[in-house]
Amino acid sequence: MATAPTSANAARPHRRIRDFWARVTEGLEIEQLWGQFKSEARATYGLYSNDVDWEAIGNEKKWWRRPLLAAWALFQAMLMKLSPARRVLLLVAVFLLVMQINIHSGRGEASFNLGWMGALILFVLLALELGDRITMKRDLEIAREIQQWLVPEKPPVVPGIDMAFATRPQNTVAGDYYDAFVRPASAGDSIAYPLLVVVADVAGKSVPAALLMATFQASLRALSATPASLEEIVVGLDRYCRAHSLEGRRFTTAFLAAIDPATREMRYVNAGHNAPVLLRSSGAIERLEAGGPPFGLPLFTGSEIPYPAGSARLDPGDLLFIFTDGVAEAVSESGGEYTEERLVACLQSAGAGGAAEILGRVMADVNAFAAQARQHDDITCLALRVGA
Repeated sequence: MATAPTSANAARPHRRIRDFWARVTEGLEIEQLWGQFKSEARATYGLYSNDVDWEAIGNEKKWWRRPLLAAWALFQAMLMKLSPARRVLLLVAVFLLVMQINIHSGRGEASFNLGWMGALILFVLLALELGDRITMKRDLEIAREIQQWLVPEKPPVVPGIDMAFATRPQNTVAGDYYDAFVRPASAGDSIAYPLLVVVADVAGKSVPAALLMATFQASLRALSATPASLEEIVVGLDRYCRAHSLEGRRFTTAFLAAIDPATREMRYVNAGHNAPVLLRSSGAIERLEAGGPPFGLPLFTGSEIPYPAGSARLDPGDLLFIFTDGVAEAVSESGGEYTEERLVACLQSAGAGGAAEILGRVMADVNAFAAQARQHDDITCLALRVGA
């Protein structure tokens, strides 16, 4: 005799569906999924539209042909991103999706719809492209792990100085670099400003910028291991970057500060970087601009580019905030920029919290502003709060 299904058995399929949906969406709400889709769709459209001659389409006299020409141009742009074999498969799939074959015989007419074959070919193409993407993503994840070894996991412990840093790569790997370390003193040598704080931004994105960032880090560490002064380190970095900048196309902006924790005197050089914000305990704002152009620019005079150092005294309660241009130029879904003015206002309203707390507020404000919008650059910040 059949028995009625128990409530537990009846709920099992629903639980499986919920579990499957949770795995697919990774716990994101519908609004978040839609925002993510819009962001990715805009980025993909921009990728393909860059290869379209929009001026020629706009010059078409018959207005009704312009949408057709635009659609055909975008399709060709997408087609040419594939390998030759996959281009042929895509064309065959589209042909099978739109064509219906009619066969006439003595017994009448037979119609064959081969759209299912076209759909199958599209599925195979999707699988091939996903395979390539997974392989590339795995390689990029390895590169990201290596890159994370090049930057400090946590700031050095320096009495009277509280530091924190955060970064948000535009892609899996980044061209931004941040560091903070106490320079080693060799026997018989004393370094007047032993704490070195650095934030740099290599022009470009993704793997090329990340590779140059790694060489910049190696050069900085090598120079810092010597008794060289801040000015000598800067000249050495510029010389090294110029030798690897592809005639200035891969320049590097950077801000370097050497600090004496005992006296809290600071010397700094700004190499074409966004001027850091020095928020005094009194509420006054100073921007640190002394220095020179970005590292790696070609020499036109035949002599080294001068990088005059600036100086400042860090008093108790002062906040030094260093950032890359990805912060000020973070874009919202509507296309607006975050701007340095909003950053300064956020710092002024942050209060007297620690470096990590202030950095968290800034990053939260930037993330709330950007929402799901795809960013054009890496976002990196370093906060330094002077204790009593």
